[in-house]
Amino acid sequence: MKNVYESPFNARYASSEMQQIFSPDMKFRTWRKLWIALAEAEKELGLNITDAQLEQMKKMKDDINYETAEQYEKQFRHDVMSHVHAYGEQCPDARAIIHLGATSCYVGDNTDIIVMTEALKLVKSKMLILIKKLSDFALEYKDMPTLGFTHYQPAQLVTVGKRATLWIQELLMDMEDLEHAIENMKLLGSKGTTGTQASFLNLFDGDHEKVKKLEPLIADNMGFKAVFAVSGQTYPRKLDSRVLNVLSGIAQSAYKFSNDMRLLQSMKEMEEPFEEKQIGSSAMAYKRNPMRCERISSLARYVIVDALNPAITASTQWFERTLDDSANKRISVPEAFLAIDAILNIYINVAGGLVVYPKVILKHVMDELPFMATENIMMEAVKHGGDRQELHEQIRMHSMEAGKRVKVDGESNDLIERIAADPLFGMSLEALKAVLEPKNYIGRSPEQVVEFIENEVRPVLAGSELADIKVELKV
Repeated sequence: MKNVYESPFNARYASSEMQQIFSPDMKFRTWRKLWIALAEAEKELGLNITDAQLEQMKKMKDDINYETAEQYEKQFRHDVMSHVHAYGEQCPDARAIIHLGATSCYVGDNTDIIVMTEALKLVKSKMLILIKKLSDFALEYKDMPTLGFTHYQPAQLVTVGKRATLWIQELLMDMEDLEHAIENMKLLGSKGTTGTQASFLNLFDGDHEKVKKLEPLIADNMGFKAVFAVSGQTYPRKLDSRVLNVLSGIAQSAYKFSNDMRLLQSMKEMEEPFEEKQIGSSAMAYKRNPMRCERISSLARYVIVDALNPAITASTQWFERTLDDSANKRISVPEAFLAIDAILNIYINVAGGLVVYPKVILKHVMDELPFMATENIMMEAVKHGGDRQELHEQIRMHSMEAGKRVKVDGESNDLIERIAADPLFGMSLEALKAVLEPKNYIGRSPEQVVEFIENEVRPVLAGSELADIKVELKV
């Protein structure tokens, strides 16, 4: 349908895998798994629930009667109860024990945590692919000198590969936060209306030990190691804030990379991939705009700002439960994941197809290197009997004149020619040009790249199944 709003996250940005994780079908299938887990735990702890009831529930767990649920929701105005009744119609023998003792948050909140956990795992898989591609690039270009920049002014030389390690370093920091979040995801469990488990204590005739055993059984069934020790009716909304802060961190790292690439593409040193039939501009046919990196920047800005939503929601919850979180979190949390998914897809695409222009890079290096090489030139002249202080002043004067020629007159840098013509230095043009070997000015950049990849990156990638994830690039 073209006459109703469609989310750009679905149509243009996010992958089918991430969309599936946040789909209604994933949610409602998980609800049924949670109802089964609850019933199995209650049966194990002595409630009158039969194997036949459980088998009936399991048989229908993936065959959701959505039309029936929709009819019930029109009547009840309650999404959980509409699905309880719809499931009950399919499982008439189990109808009486579905959702036994539970509140809506048992299925709603536990499902939200399960969904976020699955989404975090998909993000982790794509992060690993991205780090691997950037690492390959860093190693390939570890020896290629390029201008470093501080304050966006030319500074000491680095290498193309060394610069890429800066992008990887930030992603590794994000991986630490991501893995911590995944490892510490806990279910809400079965806490009841105010978190006291009063309904379950009543079901088990006041047997506290059985109530205590209920939650670990449910968590284990759903693949989790732990539940929150205490809660109100809902899991702490601080969890949503923690998760989106992790996503915000990834967005920040991607934003930095995309900005660097946009600047490099303007300088014609590097480019993002550009397809044969791709159009850079509707008006200026010659242009090759960095549209993929611009999209990363745009979506990253959205995620960074979106992380404020759960922060404010967590801050403003009243006592054991309010409902002003619901509408906000059902938008802000999925959209943050859908946006990060799109960012990573684009980032992976760009990182795997980076175009480097060595001659342009070398030209820019040689335009600036004479200024950077003056200390080395001065030392060489001292070796030939020159006075260090006199040489320093003379270089300063020559540098100012050469700088004026470049910036005022728009001419090439002739500092080396000026020094060669100055008898105070006693150095030929050939001898001076020998000093201007870019690889002599990159410090430990190549060694740093190799050491960084071996010591920091490879342990993170070790044992990872990088080929299992399909990365989609949409429009």
